[in-house]
Amino acid sequence: MQRVIVFGSSGQLAQCLKQVVAEQHIKDVSFFPGTTVSEADALESIFAEQQPAYCINCAAYTAVDKAEDETEEARRVNKDGAANLATACKKHNTVLIHVSTDFVFEGNSPHPLSEADQTNPINVYGLTKLEGELAIAEALPAHYIIRTSWLYSEYGNNFVKTMLRLGREKEELKIIADQVGTPTYAIDLAKSIFAMIAGDKGQYGIYHFSNEGVTSWYDFAKAVFDISHTSIRMYPVRTAEYVTKATRPAYSVMDKAKIKQNFSIEIPYWRDSLELCIKKLAVQQA
Repeated sequence: MQRVIVFGSSGQLAQCLKQVVAEQHIKDVSFFPGTTVSEADALESIFAEQQPAYCINCAAYTAVDKAEDETEEARRVNKDGAANLATACKKHNTVLIHVSTDFVFEGNSPHPLSEADQTNPINVYGLTKLEGELAIAEALPAHYIIRTSWLYSEYGNNFVKTMLRLGREKEELKIIADQVGTPTYAIDLAKSIFAMIAGDKGQYGIYHFSNEGVTSWYDFAKAVFDISHTSIRMYPVRTAEYVTKATRPAYSVMDKAKIKQNFSIEIPYWRDSLELCIKKLAVQQA
């Protein structure tokens, strides 16, 4: 494989990329901190030294509620950082693979969201991620933007690990039941990113990726507890009963036909991947 550089080295997805690199014995992949995307001079030094064929951007400000108060910080990473990478990639003839989010949508669609559907973010995080997408598209033709949703894995902080912890600490939980989407096992996304690089034929643009299927946060949590054999009382609640600073999309199921067709990628069903992740977490804790 041609040389690949990855930004956001400490994040969940980058950790999964590292695991896939090790498992598949992929050569010439280097990882760099996410903070670097905001430093144009540091980026130039890295690109000049590495001369990468591909750059994967996992760097992001992802604290959805805090972003409502820290708008400029979120924009500095999600928009300006993406623009800096696009500029560096264009100068060094590098293809940019940028990870974005379902939060660029309003969440009121009656059908699975395609890449061509109208964006309309309803919180600062989604807005700054969309601004990053637009900055990339304006500056760099050779780009892949991958929108994903409900990301989890054995690494970092995520919904699955939080539910497993709360299942040990609590006797009952209230979980939102009227927000619908699809969980994404970050290992599956990492594998697909390398499959896109291997199958790259210049089919640039926006792509959607999540696991297959549809669920609510309540049913996602129920699956976590069922698979992990955790006994806990669960109560479904409406979004209106669980107030957060940032508004979340009510519906963010994405259509993955484009990525499956263009790259012949087979996407696992969400619960199958969840079972695999929980088994790995159980081994780690044993």
